[in-house]
Amino acid sequence: MTEYTIEFVGTGETITCTDKETILSRCLEEGIAQEYSCRVGMCLACSAKILEGEVTQPAARGLTEEEAENFALTCMARPQSDLRLDRGKYPPSIEGDLAGGTNDGAVADD
Repeated sequence: MTEYTIEFVGTGETITCTDKETILSRCLEEGIAQEYSCRVGMCLACSAKILEGEVTQPAARGLTEEEAENFALTCMARPQSDLRLDRGKYPPSIEGDLAGGTNDGAVADD
């Protein structure tokens, strides 16, 4: 079991995490307020941009292959090296949805 250092940029927070545990589980154990919801790699609430390092996250179904190279779903991601992560950053597929402000077909009452 190998242990890695994970730095969350802009927060001053750093944790250590083994390659056998998820980044989210270590955050919760350390009392770090990492956002999450589904914990199964689908909702993207726990997304973080990978600035440096590598993770493995085979069950991160909410990301495309390309997105999985640049973003970690901390509920699924296990470190493969020391990491620098920017929490609260979302892949382009969800950023477009957030910026678009869709109304899901709702009709306003006059």
